[in-house]
Amino acid sequence: MDIYLKAFPCRLLMSIPYAGLVYMANHVQTEPGVFPAYFYLITITFYALHQVTLYCMFVSGMAMSAKVSDPAIGGSYMTLLNTVNNLGGNWPATIALWLVESLTIKTCSSDNSSCSDAVNAEICTEKGGTCSTKIDGYYIEIAFCLVVGFIWYFNRRSTINRLQNLKADHWKVPRQ
Repeated sequence: MDIYLKAFPCRLLMSIPYAGLVYMANHVQTEPGVFPAYFYLITITFYALHQVTLYCMFVSGMAMSAKVSDPAIGGSYMTLLNTVNNLGGNWPATIALWLVESLTIKTCSSDNSSCSDAVNAEICTEKGGTCSTKIDGYYIEIAFCLVVGFIWYFNRRSTINRLQNLKADHWKVPRQ
């Protein structure tokens, strides 16, 4: 789990260049949906760096699961640990994607009223205005998750080290 603990802050910090990339995307388009070649190169580079941190953490977690799995039970224990790991790692992304729209702040150009839902957006259009995004929920989430991630990291790092340093017999299923 040493590699996990080294990759964790790097993975968190990758959110900053990703936020910059999302911001930059709107400004470098030559026409809708067309981006310069350097933008793709930057995107692929950031993605590759993110994948390195992601798989360092994933492989470290799986290695820890393999280390603590009780051979007396067989593959069931390893499967259980892998399932718990996958469940714990996948639902937050779903929640985060679901929350982006509700965190986004949009206003109507005609009267500065909210365009937070389809009804308000339709009313704005009927008044001759257009809805424009003032604050994108993506950036709010990036800031919030970055802060929460580092708080978690600094509070749980010692727990991960302690669990990693337990002797193998602490992880075995007691026999009756």
